[in-house]
Amino acid sequence: MKGIILAGGTGTRLKDLTKVTNKHLLPVYDKPMIYFPINTLKCADIDSILVVTDKRRTTDFLLLLGSGSDFGVRFTYALQESAKGIADALSKAKDFVNNDDVTVILGDNIIFGDIKELKEPLNKSCRIFLKKVEDPERFGIAYVKNGIITKIVEKPKQPKSNLAIIGLYQYKSN
Repeated sequence: MKGIILAGGTGTRLKDLTKVTNKHLLPVYDKPMIYFPINTLKCADIDSILVVTDKRRTTDFLLLLGSGSDFGVRFTYALQESAKGIADALSKAKDFVNNDDVTVILGDNIIFGDIKELKEPLNKSCRIFLKKVEDPERFGIAYVKNGIITKIVEKPKQPKSNLAIIGLYQYKSN
C-alpha cells in the first residue's frame, strides 16, 4: 500500500496567511498541518508517500519534509500547475501508484488516533471513510444504501444524510 497526500489547495479563505506559504504548512498548535496526514499514513504502516502540491510552493515542502527520512518514510513529490481539484491531483499520481493499492488523504485532514480499517485488506475497488456529523450542510455528504454509496452531494442545502466524507480514501490497484 502506498500513500498520497493532496496538498495543492490554495487556502483562499485564509487570505493573507497563504500569500507566503501553502495552507498545509501553516501551524496547528505546535506543528505544521501536513504532519497530521503524514502521521495517519504512518499509523497505517505506509512508508512510501507522494505529496501532490502546487508548483509555487514546492520548495517550501522540500525544505520542511525533505526525503522523508526524518519521518521514517520516503517522500516523492508531484506538481500541479495550479489547484484544479482532487481529480487533477490524482492524475499526477499514476506513475507513483503503478500497480499498488493506495490510500489518499487530504493534506488538511487532522485525524487523531489509529483508524484500524486502514490496515484491513481492501476487498472492494475502493473504501471511502465517512463520519456522522451534526451539521451536514457544511460537508460533502454520502448517501448510502445497503453499505454502498449511491450519491455524493457537496454541502447540501437540505441534507437527507449526516455521513460526511472526511477526505480519506483507499483504492485497489485495478
